[in-house]
Amino acid sequence: MSISHEFDYVRPDTLDEAVAALGRAGDGAAVLAGGTDLVAWLRDGVARPSLVVDLKGVPGLAEIAVSGGVLSVGSLVTFADLIDSAAVADALPVLCEMARVMGSTGIRNRATVAGNICSGVPSCDSGPVLLVCDATVSVVGPGGARDVPVSDWFKGPKKTALKAGEIVTRIAIPLPENGHGACYVKLRRNRGEDLAQAGVAVMALPDRSYRVAFGAVAPTPVRAPRIEALLSGRGVDDAVIEEAKMLVSEETAPICDIRASREYREHMLPVMLERALRAAASRLAGAGPVYGEPLI
Repeated sequence: MSISHEFDYVRPDTLDEAVAALGRAGDGAAVLAGGTDLVAWLRDGVARPSLVVDLKGVPGLAEIAVSGGVLSVGSLVTFADLIDSAAVADALPVLCEMARVMGSTGIRNRATVAGNICSGVPSCDSGPVLLVCDATVSVVGPGGARDVPVSDWFKGPKKTALKAGEIVTRIAIPLPENGHGACYVKLRRNRGEDLAQAGVAVMALPDRSYRVAFGAVAPTPVRAPRIEALLSGRGVDDAVIEEAKMLVSEETAPICDIRASREYREHMLPVMLERALRAAASRLAGAGPVYGEPLI
């Protein structure tokens, strides 16, 4: 692999230094965290920055913490870090379930969760899960700090709410107070490294409310408000599930691409939704499949 494009490189020691460096370069700067997407884009000529700002020397960005009912995932936390974290496994095991099917072992060791959503690709695995978790993305830039609900984060294919000169510092996830059950189902061509052909995330809550999100079947990861409204206040039984499956076509807009045809995605999505709903509801009740058990 070769990168022919020339650029300057800095590795700041503080967040202030990183923001200042980005500010000086303006739109010509790129942020390097794990680099699994950026390096590929540099190689292919998709990204041609004048400056690359490496965040790995900035302290405090690789932390996972639970405090005040919020799980905080720093912007340098990798998918492997999620898998290895006892705090994540205890508080929000669906994050571990998602992380285990993201990429290969090598990718999971390098790729960051924040970088995954900053790339903004429709098939990003973290998108649907963070959507059903009602996560918030904290960023800092020349204009100061701000928080962006993940529901407002994805603006289009490879387009996000991140402004020029801004850096993601953490992803904050409020933990359900009275328990929950959740599930992430990923459709892929093989058990190794592969982008999602489709993804479905579901969170079931004790008040019989449900959060549902899809990935890789629309221009961005999307919540499913029609399905959520249908499920609200009802149990997950055969009749309700069949009604929910009928609404999938109204919530998604799959296309044909190198990974799958539109027709295949349309066929599989209701199947995935049913399995995710049943698993999330069962896990809420203290039963169901173990987190991480393949459902498709």
